Amino acid sequence: MAGAGDLPRSTPEAQGVSSAGILAFLDAVQHSKHELHSFMVVRHGHVVADGWWTPYGPQYIHTLYSLSKSFTSTAVGFAVAEGKLRVDDRVVSFFPKDRPDNVSDHLTALRIKDLLTMSVGNGQEPTRSMVEQQNWAKTFLAWPIPNPPGTQFMYNSAATYMLSAIVQQVTGQKDLDYLQPRLFEPLSIHGETWETCPRGINVGGWGLSVQTEALAKVGQLYLQRGAWQGQQLLPAKWVEEATTFKIQQPLPATPSRPNDQNDWVQGYCYQFWRCTHKAFRGDGAFGQFMIVLPDKDAVVAITAETSDMQRELDLVWDHLLPAMKEQPLPRDRQSEARLQETLASLTLPAPKGQPSSPAAAGISGKTFNLDSNELGLQSASFAFSRQGCRLTLRDNQADYPIECGIERWQRGETALPGTPPRLVSGGAPPRGTKSKIATSGAWVDQATFQMMLRYYETPHHDTVTCKFDNGSVQISFMNSIAQSSAAPKDKRPVLQGRT
Repeated sequence: MAGAGDLPRSTPEAQGVSSAGILAFLDAVQHSKHELHSFMVVRHGHVVADGWWTPYGPQYIHTLYSLSKSFTSTAVGFAVAEGKLRVDDRVVSFFPKDRPDNVSDHLTALRIKDLLTMSVGNGQEPTRSMVEQQNWAKTFLAWPIPNPPGTQFMYNSAATYMLSAIVQQVTGQKDLDYLQPRLFEPLSIHGETWETCPRGINVGGWGLSVQTEALAKVGQLYLQRGAWQGQQLLPAKWVEEATTFKIQQPLPATPSRPNDQNDWVQGYCYQFWRCTHKAFRGDGAFGQFMIVLPDKDAVVAITAETSDMQRELDLVWDHLLPAMKEQPLPRDRQSEARLQETLASLTLPAPKGQPSSPAAAGISGKTFNLDSNELGLQSASFAFSRQGCRLTLRDNQADYPIECGIERWQRGETALPGTPPRLVSGGAPPRGTKSKIATSGAWVDQATFQMMLRYYETPHHDTVTCKFDNGSVQISFMNSIAQSSAAPKDKRPVLQGRT
């Protein structure tokens, strides 16, 4: 049931969507390698299906990664509408104190529009080097621009940071604060957070966290060409400008699929992507999507952790898209009931293994002194019971207890050093910041207890493996980012300890 400020709810068939088609989508997700955390389907302005895989839930925010860029673009759109800037303004004009001593012709020519379309002209993407510095804008402006701006697409998260910095420069507010009365409050979006750079500017290209319904609402705003409940919040002209083709991405030299079926070569807009099926989207690493389908009068929002975002989109094209019909459908009570039952039972599986081990009694209550390690952790202790396990790690400043369920998810929070996993270091909260977690564990053999820590306001989780042997323990960490072969290894040390 919808609450105050929520999008209206409806049955799928009443809005011309097949409940059986949504069930087919959920079945395909279950049998795929994709881990979805939530989804919401909006048709004709009504939510016809939404679901969250426990421990994720509708009340929790979720890290968007680069889907944040579409919100930064929206902030730019408001600033343009208010006459605070123009897309043809020169970037260096906003940063007189940060520009290099020798301003190249290409830097001189760089416009806000080139930031929006990721056509800065950089030969190499500057983000990872930029975030290691105190002054990100100064680092960006000093980065070489060998190609004429506006001529070549190259994905560039640092460019989006510069858009955020420009918005703050002309409005005196962070993107998050500037968007509050213009976007978040009119759409009844609450609880959002956005990471900042060392100088207090929202990072722009990543770092925004919102609830799933917020994605659906913003997608619906764009579908409605900036109108919301009788008010024109964002000019329709800007919506069209921001979501239509601006520049072609480089076509793959050895395509893995026909280019007309590749959602990454349909053209780039203003921090939005064009899609197949005449759609457009905002997207973020590991499968965060806000998909707008004008031809179907529909929006699909998804949060997830996947290593293959194209295949995740294919699930939408293969199952949800065909489920949308031109006219309302006859009520399908059987499929509708099965759909509601399925949506209510969505959950991510807890780790598999045995709930207990004969070794637990000899370990429970003991403290293991840890060898010197990069995390600064000094000791570990375990307390096992029928309900679960309590692991307490300590350093010279604090205890870090983790309550772990057995065959169930135990909610809690932790500030354990090295958590939560993240893809980009820039904007990371300071050490000691607590993260929400849901934890479950099992004995994978009689001497090995393994826990999964799901950071359910992010896409990621940790697997913590504790091996016991004659008064010693070895604790190793593996984050879900590092489980992808293309991702960097988990750099946290293996902890060694003895009683």
